Amino acid sequence: MGLQLFTIRAPMAQDPKLSLKTIAGFGYQDTETYGYDGEKQAFYGMPATDFKKVLEDNSLISTSGHYDFIKYFNGSTEELLRYTDQSIEGAHALGQKYITWPWLDPESRSIEKFKILTDKLNEIGERVNKAGLGFAYHNHNFEFIEQNGEIGYDIILQNTDPELVKLQIDLYWVAHSSPYTAHELFMKAPGRFVMWHIKDMDKVNRDYTEMGNGSIDYTKILPDASLSGMEFYYIEQGGNFAQDPIQSVKDSAEYFKKNLTNLFG
Repeated sequence: MGLQLFTIRAPMAQDPKLSLKTIAGFGYQDTETYGYDGEKQAFYGMPATDFKKVLEDNSLISTSGHYDFIKYFNGSTEELLRYTDQSIEGAHALGQKYITWPWLDPESRSIEKFKILTDKLNEIGERVNKAGLGFAYHNHNFEFIEQNGEIGYDIILQNTDPELVKLQIDLYWVAHSSPYTAHELFMKAPGRFVMWHIKDMDKVNRDYTEMGNGSIDYTKILPDASLSGMEFYYIEQGGNFAQDPIQSVKDSAEYFKKNLTNLFG
């Protein structure tokens, strides 16, 4: 059972060691990082090797990280590939299997920018694959907004090399904003959705909520794990916590273990 650490970003900023010990106590075994400092080769203010030790001390692993490629989207290819190489070093230091592109800023969401993005994804994917790692793209809602008859996510699916660029599907955003169901996306590219973000959607305001409190029926999605190619999954909640982030990840873990872990197909 994995956790995207962005869920507990406030506790991680205050005391990352205590935060990791706490979530391990809830039954999380895997983590996905964010906020890597490429220049310092650091995670959460610690050298990558020190952070790896903290994970190991709590019987945790990290199989993926969200890396800040968007900072270099409009820069030179040299800058982008330099950061890619730094990210590869960080991922290797933690023993991660995947490097993930997580975000596009509002200025980079036009159809033309999506077409530029796919070239960059292919280039990064080739470099990451040569380093013995996998590379994936993570969606939000804006990839599914129709622009003059075209959808950004379709462009990513069609214009990236499926061998070089895998997909990390955010199932909340698919339920929230996509014209396709998760199953329809899996059928479009079976085997390519190697990672899942699992989070629930509030029944009233459609914001994030704790697992089991919302409207997404995971009993219908989890059986598609094999079809999709899922290797790793991370529970996440971006905000809208009932009490606080730590209580929310505890509640989600308890619900998930009790009701859902046996449904993966």
